[in-house]
Amino acid sequence: MIRRFFTFFCIMFICGPSFSQSGFHLVQTERTKIKFQHIDNLIIIPVEINGGKFSFILDSGVSKPILFNIINSSDSLKFKNIESIYLRGLGDGESTEALKSRKNVFKIGDAINVNQDVFIISDETINFTPRLGIPVHGIIGYDIFKDFIVEINYGSKFIRLNNPQTYRYKTCRSCETLKLTLYNNKPFIDAIIEVKGESIPVKLLMDSGGSDALWLFENDSLGLVPEDDNFFIDFLGKGLSGSVHGKRAKLKRFSINDFHINDLNVAYPDSAAVSFARKFKARSGSMGGELMKRFNIIMDYEGSKVTFKKNKHFNDSFEYNKSGIVLEQDGVRIVKERDQGSPYKNDQSNEELSRLSVIEAYKYTLKPAFRIVELRLDSPAERAGLMFGDIILKINNKEVHNLKLQEVNTFFRAQDGKLIRLKIERDGVIMSFQFKLKSLL
Repeated sequence: MIRRFFTFFCIMFICGPSFSQSGFHLVQTERTKIKFQHIDNLIIIPVEINGGKFSFILDSGVSKPILFNIINSSDSLKFKNIESIYLRGLGDGESTEALKSRKNVFKIGDAINVNQDVFIISDETINFTPRLGIPVHGIIGYDIFKDFIVEINYGSKFIRLNNPQTYRYKTCRSCETLKLTLYNNKPFIDAIIEVKGESIPVKLLMDSGGSDALWLFENDSLGLVPEDDNFFIDFLGKGLSGSVHGKRAKLKRFSINDFHINDLNVAYPDSAAVSFARKFKARSGSMGGELMKRFNIIMDYEGSKVTFKKNKHFNDSFEYNKSGIVLEQDGVRIVKERDQGSPYKNDQSNEELSRLSVIEAYKYTLKPAFRIVELRLDSPAERAGLMFGDIILKINNKEVHNLKLQEVNTFFRAQDGKLIRLKIERDGVIMSFQFKLKSLL
């Protein structure tokens, strides 16, 4: 479900800051390998800032690192050279105030930058941890890609940062290499889509910070419209400047050179939410994580090229949320659980009978609370009576506190007609609901 949530930003800097010429360097090595978490098609990597350890989304669609969700650790980071700035990103809201800090020390694997700019957002509502279910403190993109040849191995979940001066490409007959165009420090490729039997060339942002497969900017004159008006209106995600809504549909075919992917998901975001992104007139949309994960990718900004190789995910099916429910991890709740530490007692008080008694021992623990924060109109969940703010306790007889957020979301992407049974808490009252998933495409 939240596959589509995070189409992270395409940030436009309103006040046009100047950037330092320094960058990342490898320390006593020609390459460094970093394992990542792959959640909702997003790459989560460990990053050290001024000695503090954080988790960042690797987002090829952003120009400078952005920090958020650091309320409890901002004092220890000791940011210097701070000035106020306003940032604009995807969404239908206003610009966001941030602090720009210079001369910070960033470390990613064995790569270090001792003079890194970073933008700090203190607005608590801009926090993507609840949507992913794990701590996420920021996003970083261009500063890594510009200084290295970056290998993204979605199949084995690691990235490798290579020194461009010593990197040697291997012969790969099963690969496709495309020209990479940079515009405002963001990478674009040319691809072909098929709509209503016609092949249409498109220029797409390679957006590793977007969890959907493909976003297209709707344009009747170019033929960038849903096929046969087969679409539904949905919540597409949340950007730096607010929520993004739009149309969800299917696309017959997507091609990059001789690689073809059929029957994929596509979204057409509302024009107001992507107005800044559309200032690059040649841009047709974005290729997001749901598409990118099907390849192992080599990004070479210096050489102006990108190489694709199919991986084990290439033929994965394209699923989407059929329930209409969007969940967030919203705080914690108290859960009563059986204590497995010492459940038995040997009672020898009667000399003639030794008996083993079972003692029901329980403990109370804090577990994540999964709350409904979006509910699609006329969806199966809404028609069944679910409401905003409901906290899910059980799904198909499974206690959700024993599941990760993404595991819960998987239930909502099951096949058409799948029965979903929910036990929820609403204003302290336990209630039960059920509905069947319904495909709209």
